[in-house]
Amino acid sequence: MTKAEAESDADLVRRARAGEQRAFSLLMGRHKHWLYRFIRRYVGDADEAYDVLQDAFVAAMSNLSRYDSARPFEAWLRRIALNKCRDRGRREAVRRAFGLSRRGPEETEAVADTAAGADETMGAGYALKALDQAIAALPAALKEPLVLTVLEGLSHKDAGAVLGLSAKAVEVRVYRAKRQLAEMLDRDAMNNLIQP
Repeated sequence: MTKAEAESDADLVRRARAGEQRAFSLLMGRHKHWLYRFIRRYVGDADEAYDVLQDAFVAAMSNLSRYDSARPFEAWLRRIALNKCRDRGRREAVRRAFGLSRRGPEETEAVADTAAGADETMGAGYALKALDQAIAALPAALKEPLVLTVLEGLSHKDAGAVLGLSAKAVEVRVYRAKRQLAEMLDRDAMNNLIQP
């Protein structure tokens, strides 16, 4: 284990606050993978997730002086990322309202693989894409608890701390999100069956 790996987040934050750029780079390196997964699951698009990740790290760096070292750094960073995801969602809603959506359905189509087993790979790819799109389409009040608990593995209590909700409220919202996802995916499957 290197010295940088042995340092706590609090130590790296303290060094970054003192102006040491390398300390913040180490923090980003330590947290970028799980944070990207969280954002990717929230927004449902890999390219958009990278943009939101960058925004989140820029915001974290700009607001490092506001970080309360008595709280876990991961929770603080996750909250920033969640806010950036919400900001992105609001911008996309405005774009859609004015007909300026960045991506059309033709841009999100999967490319066929001609290798052996391509049908299975494409089927799984379409199913995963449908799930990503369904999660992204959930209202924020349901999507956030679902992503934090089911996909990120946080307990209801920890997710509640991030969202400012009770553990019971998180549990109820996760249940509702799962039920709504099942309905959305069943409806999509039915639509795919009846389309020529």
